[in-house]
Amino acid sequence: QLQLVESGGGLVQPGGSLRLSCAASGFTLDDRTIGWFRQAPGKEREGVSCTTRSGRTINYADSVKGRFTISRDNAKGTAILQMNSLKPDDTAVYYCAAGRHGWCTQGELKPVEYWGQGIQVTVSS
Repeated sequence: QLQLVESGGGLVQPGGSLRLSCAASGFTLDDRTIGWFRQAPGKEREGVSCTTRSGRTINYADSVKGRFTISRDNAKGTAILQMNSLKPDDTAVYYCAAGRHGWCTQGELKPVEYWGQGIQVTVSS
């Protein structure tokens, strides 16, 4: 079964940190561009961050610049989204995505070949 699986979400207080991980099952991530998206209640899904296969191109949505860091470990086949200085506005379901022929633009991966199932991140006191 071809799928992406996220982990590491949960509840955190404002100003806190969370580390999301993404792993692939049935295929490899090392030859794919990777992106993180999020969708808050009542809002459209938005791109948060994106990194190309080599990791040389990385970009972020303006709303998370300076707070979130995307990374990848091609040897382990995983992707990480380190989220610091979290705000209540960061509350959303976060999705990992991958695309063999994808590119990164303003923090968004296009086009997406595979989606994860999503994981909840809640920032609240």
